Amino acid sequence: MTDQTTETPDGIPSPDGAAHIIDTDYEIGQDNVEGSVGPFGFDIHNPVFAISGIAVVAFVFYTLALPEQAGNVFSWLFSAVTKGFDWFFLGAANIFVIFCLFLIVTPFGNVRLGGTEAEPDYSYIGWFAMLFAAGMGIGLMFYGVSEPLSHFASSIGGTASEGGVRTDWAPLGAAGGNEAEAVRLGMAATIFHWGLHPWAIYAVVALALALFSYNKGLPLTIRSAFYPIFGDAVWGWVGHVIDILAVFATLFGLATSLGFGATQANAGLNELFGISIGSTTEVILISAITAIALVSVLRGLDGGVKILSEINMGLAFVLLVFVLLVGPTVFLLSLFWDSLMAYFQYLPALSNPVGREDVNFMQGWTSFYWAWWISWSPFVGMFIARVSRGRTVREFIICVLLIPSMVCVLWMSVFGGTAIHQVLSDGYTVAQDAALELKLFKMLDVMPLAGITSLVGIVLVIVFFVTSSDSGSLVIDTITAGGKVDAPVPQRAFWCVFEGAVAIVLLLSAGGLQSLQSMVISTGLPFTVVLLVMCYAILRGLMSERKAT
Repeated sequence: MTDQTTETPDGIPSPDGAAHIIDTDYEIGQDNVEGSVGPFGFDIHNPVFAISGIAVVAFVFYTLALPEQAGNVFSWLFSAVTKGFDWFFLGAANIFVIFCLFLIVTPFGNVRLGGTEAEPDYSYIGWFAMLFAAGMGIGLMFYGVSEPLSHFASSIGGTASEGGVRTDWAPLGAAGGNEAEAVRLGMAATIFHWGLHPWAIYAVVALALALFSYNKGLPLTIRSAFYPIFGDAVWGWVGHVIDILAVFATLFGLATSLGFGATQANAGLNELFGISIGSTTEVILISAITAIALVSVLRGLDGGVKILSEINMGLAFVLLVFVLLVGPTVFLLSLFWDSLMAYFQYLPALSNPVGREDVNFMQGWTSFYWAWWISWSPFVGMFIARVSRGRTVREFIICVLLIPSMVCVLWMSVFGGTAIHQVLSDGYTVAQDAALELKLFKMLDVMPLAGITSLVGIVLVIVFFVTSSDSGSLVIDTITAGGKVDAPVPQRAFWCVFEGAVAIVLLLSAGGLQSLQSMVISTGLPFTVVLLVMCYAILRGLMSERKAT
């Protein structure tokens, strides 16, 4: 290794100021195959692109050809992983949170991504909008009302057991009959799933990619983070396997969220306009939104994702303020602080990976969520890395970990709190009893301007859908192009269409969303190991940066 500033090709900026460039003979794109099909050029990594594409196509073909067998396999896989490795997911997520907090308070936080003189590429507003839209958008719309209601209802219902085993879905020891404590426990459990832990998972991947690309001069791809461990072997099959895993995790994690988004948008359209709910409508929705995402892809990062993200965050803020002001304002403001305190009170118990009695909650909720966040981490992490050059590690961790967590607390408190207040004070249980994808719209239904706010909700789901598809295709294309960030646009368009096709096929296959969820679990498990090793690699990389500066 040598302390120098050199130009890095293929769209990755060279470090500004002092940085510890890794001296390797590998050149970005040296294993790529370039050419064109008619007017469309391609520049793809061999063999990551080929193996990833063929494996995904083979999986989809198997799902269509043997739907009953595939459904049984998916059900078994989901159960086996969530029940057998729940302790592993919880323990690993705890490590990621502790690791991020450690970086904030140590001198490592002073390291600047992109070199000592690097300046941020985006303003705080643009930066927050993009990382938040990519990381949580569809999920907050889908679960913002439903999850607080679900945990509240299960908590107030108390515990139940059969043969000495808990059969209820309440978190921890529940709060049978105690309304106030059921609200606190339900909100704490919700925030646990949307707060520090998921954002720490994203921060680890994003920091590793940004550090080894912008400071070390390596390709912007997952394998680069493992150079301190494997050396030049990362350019061989060790790295191929890591990148292929990242493609699988990204594709299926994104497909799951696209499935959720299509289901909710479909339900909202039916609620507002009487459009029939069915798989045909969902297919049309996914196809239409994929087409919109394709336009965004063609406009590029600044002209597409950035603009859409800022529009969506503006709409989300307006909807949040409306519900806060028109709803039970005093109750919601009080609930925000009370929920935050309850979160920290219950955090040790909720984070405990062993000896739990609330097995349904731990395995059916937390274990699935952690696998879902981990499967999204290559996608969200690389996207955050793309837009975070010029930030210090401390600034990066605080903004990626703490600020989005607080926004999630506020969102869940306002939307979930309003629905809970409707149950407790007004006796309105329609939202509580509605299907998962309808809860948001049923909550808004009894508030002023219900038609307008529900339409805004549908637009938010759709645009979050578009930004996720666009940024996801950007990330997969970068990985399968060997780390090039300026590969031909038709390649990104290909992945955009491919993601939509996979989501459609899996929605139509046996099990629907169960199939998608099972694939998230299966890819999240091996990638958890990748993230744990990545933490060690980040430390090695930051140590060398501290010496360089």
